[in-house]
Amino acid sequence: MTSIDLPQSLENLKLERDAIQLYDALATIERDPRRAEAFRMIAGNERRHAEVWAARLREHGAEVPPPGRPRLRVRLIVGLARLVGTHAVRELVRSLEGKEEEIYMAQGTAEVEAIAADEREHAEIWRRLADDRSRAGVMAGAAAHADVAKDVTEASQIASREKWHRAGRSGMLRAVIFGVSDGLVSNLALVMGVAAAGTAAGGTGNFVLLAGVAGLLAGAFSMAAGEYISMQSQRELFERQIALERAELEAMPEEEEAELAAVYQAKGFTAEEARTIARRMFSDPQHALDTLVREELGLDPDQLGSVWGAAGGSFVAFAVGAVIPVIPYLVGSGATAFVIAVVASLVALFLVGAAVSLLTGRSMLFSGTRQVGIGAAAAAVTYLVGTLIGVSVGG
Repeated sequence: MTSIDLPQSLENLKLERDAIQLYDALATIERDPRRAEAFRMIAGNERRHAEVWAARLREHGAEVPPPGRPRLRVRLIVGLARLVGTHAVRELVRSLEGKEEEIYMAQGTAEVEAIAADEREHAEIWRRLADDRSRAGVMAGAAAHADVAKDVTEASQIASREKWHRAGRSGMLRAVIFGVSDGLVSNLALVMGVAAAGTAAGGTGNFVLLAGVAGLLAGAFSMAAGEYISMQSQRELFERQIALERAELEAMPEEEEAELAAVYQAKGFTAEEARTIARRMFSDPQHALDTLVREELGLDPDQLGSVWGAAGGSFVAFAVGAVIPVIPYLVGSGATAFVIAVVASLVALFLVGAAVSLLTGRSMLFSGTRQVGIGAAAAAVTYLVGTLIGVSVGG
């Protein structure tokens, strides 16, 4: 028989029993039937978790203590909920769920990680209850007058047709705009600083070109490396969460179906409608996994993105912006190249700001002018510092 950490298992049992008493109390306090039913469903999940730890203790010959009073923090949350309602304790409960998730994740076993994922989902249900509070009546009314499965199918079709609404989720356009803007501002500031220092010190303009090219390459590679690491880390995190969700689906499909029903119920569907949707989703295991990943984890498996594409895009975007203040020094030098570099960079900054306005809906003039102001301020400060350094070096 495999040994277990008996004190830790007893502590886990205590955590789950506290959660049972918390959600049973919240379900009794809550006057909204939809929210009360969601709390009862979460309490049911916690009872299953508690039974897992009780069964493990019995299997190893340990005595399972009777349920006792919950810890002080739980009693305070329940007391506050009785005074001001369950909405007021939302963040306290979510924080409690997060703490329990941390405790379970620190134990590092597959069984414990599955329970930790449940605790994470309970916090997500709280968020959905808050987000959908104002829409619950409308959704419930619509569901009562139409076939639930048809509504879900039509919603999916609409979402598929209107993918432009999700354009910002992948972050690609944001990364491109940020890369061009960063390349422009940083290399313009660098070129102006080196040019000012060279002028004050009586040096040659060749150093400006050298600094500009070096800044372009260093910044572009830095952006690419940073984007690669960021995207790869995010992708690995998502893949791990999806793998955990797949393991949960294979190990306890009935509980996962019940949790998905709880999510839809939290969105405003009745208990029967939510169970109907979940049952139909789970008729196809792959479809069920995809739905759980989207609904429970808030992830879109189709939009994980390419790490090399993101890195390459960041490199190119930065280089495109950074090359603009360098080009005049490739064909000229002195004051003329300096003025052309400044003017070309400011025009490019305005165009980047105008491009941002197409996404934000703000005025092109406002967005462009704001971008120019930010870039000009950074360049001016660097120019001043370069002048001071040049004077100091030149004696």
